[in-house]
Amino acid sequence: MVEIKTEAALAAMREAGRVVARALAAAREAARVGVSLRELDEAARAVLDAAGARSPFLGYRPSFAPTPFPAVICTSVNDAVVHGVPTAYRLRDGDLVSVDCGAELDGWTGDAAISFTVGTPRPADLRLIEATRRALDAGIAAATVGNRVGDISHAIGTVARAARCGMPGDFGGHGIGRRMHEDPDVPNQGRPGRGYRLRHGLTLAIEPMLMAGGRGDYRTAPDGWTLHTQDGSRAAHFEHTVAVTEEGPRILTAL
Repeated sequence: MVEIKTEAALAAMREAGRVVARALAAAREAARVGVSLRELDEAARAVLDAAGARSPFLGYRPSFAPTPFPAVICTSVNDAVVHGVPTAYRLRDGDLVSVDCGAELDGWTGDAAISFTVGTPRPADLRLIEATRRALDAGIAAATVGNRVGDISHAIGTVARAARCGMPGDFGGHGIGRRMHEDPDVPNQGRPGRGYRLRHGLTLAIEPMLMAGGRGDYRTAPDGWTLHTQDGSRAAHFEHTVAVTEEGPRILTAL
């Protein structure tokens, strides 16, 4: 069931979104050559704790997962697309890192992700990151009253195809609010004019995941969580929690 949020609920989600934004900023600030992925998780965890927020990631166990997720952020490095588990791996010069974070505050949830490079960037990685950011921007721009979910999906897919990037077909965006995952699903590819009609007060997590190799094939790591590109190409991931409003899309997870 799709829940349409009141203005009070949107304001509460904005507060949760601010916590997410601060946690992502802390993780990015901590990300330097030689720093472990667990240290990025600790930096984000400190922000959530200071805000009195709960992590919807920590202990989360969907049907595909063999174990509950052990951290408050996902850290996906280089050929990892999404759901990377923070480990003792220490960042190296040139790594491409995607960090996904959620926060629940006063019963409402925010969810967002960023991608960046550590140390000396590869030009191809910068192009991939920029394409993924453009795909997110296009999806957000399509999140207007009267449009349909398919318009968001089509906008994201158009940017990905123009950049000759692939996307994992089984994973995309979703509704969000009292829980991290709610209806409706928001695929990253689709036909315009199809799907759920967007209304004022609908809140969505829009999240393109682009794979530089141009294909959507992936494999799951032995940890049961991390998804890697099948061809070993690099991947990037951006996400914002967005409210559909009469005044246009309202980003709830911006700093």
